[in-house]
Amino acid sequence: MVKGIILAGGAGSRLYPLTLVASKQLQPVYDKPMVYYPLTTLIENGVRELCLIATPADLPRFRQLLGDGAAWGLSIEYLAQAKPAGIAQAFLIAASFIGSDPVTLILGDNIFYGADGFKRAFADFQDGASIFGYRVHDPERYGVVEFDSEGRALSIQEKPSQPRSNHAVPGLYLYDNQVVEITKNLRPSERGELEITDVNVAYLRRGQLRVHQLSRGFAWLDAGTSSSLHEASAYVQTIEKRQGIKIGCPEEAAFRRGFMSRDELEKQTAQMPNCEYRDYLHRVLAEAAR
Repeated sequence: MVKGIILAGGAGSRLYPLTLVASKQLQPVYDKPMVYYPLTTLIENGVRELCLIATPADLPRFRQLLGDGAAWGLSIEYLAQAKPAGIAQAFLIAASFIGSDPVTLILGDNIFYGADGFKRAFADFQDGASIFGYRVHDPERYGVVEFDSEGRALSIQEKPSQPRSNHAVPGLYLYDNQVVEITKNLRPSERGELEITDVNVAYLRRGQLRVHQLSRGFAWLDAGTSSSLHEASAYVQTIEKRQGIKIGCPEEAAFRRGFMSRDELEKQTAQMPNCEYRDYLHRVLAEAAR
């Protein structure tokens, strides 16, 4: 079974002074804490054993919000990242949690919607590494993957000044158990960080990297700046109002995956205060009973 890591560390300096109040991943994206969105993405793809990595100061707030995950049929562990040293550092911090299993890592400030591409990738995953390619207009801000004429990955570059394609690599990665050893052998970049791009390049050189290109109907939002946080909130509000569904609702995702029973969801919903979130879950339950 694939284990899941939510990386929710960092200083959140690009969101200052909001992050004087709470961690970036605890900021609201429309009507829910930001961390609900990556958590829901993992639940939707069948991940039940999770580890959340955050700063020592922020861990108590995440524990208060999410608990041990049992309410949603999950198991959530918490590990501290004393000093951010790159995304790939998460595999070293969580090495004992990963054990001998495959693992997926999702960034705590990435929001995805329309994730059928993820479902296929998780269902098809056996070994090696699976990452994703998403077309953007400013690829120089991201890790960029170059494809050949048949859609196979040729190269991956980290924030290149002259990108070889417009396909960025979003913050969800799926690896077999080799990822821990690969990360142990990485050298820090010029930024002094263990780069996730170097992990992906290592798999590419082994011929074990698969890149899934995400469709135009897929949405990837990075809520790491004040502007992008506002844009993400506006997007979520628009979709939820238009379609009458919620994005990033872990209770619904756990219920639909069979991690929670109807009785368990009813009990949790009854304990919520009178709010739109509770009303929505009542509708979910009513639809399931039809």
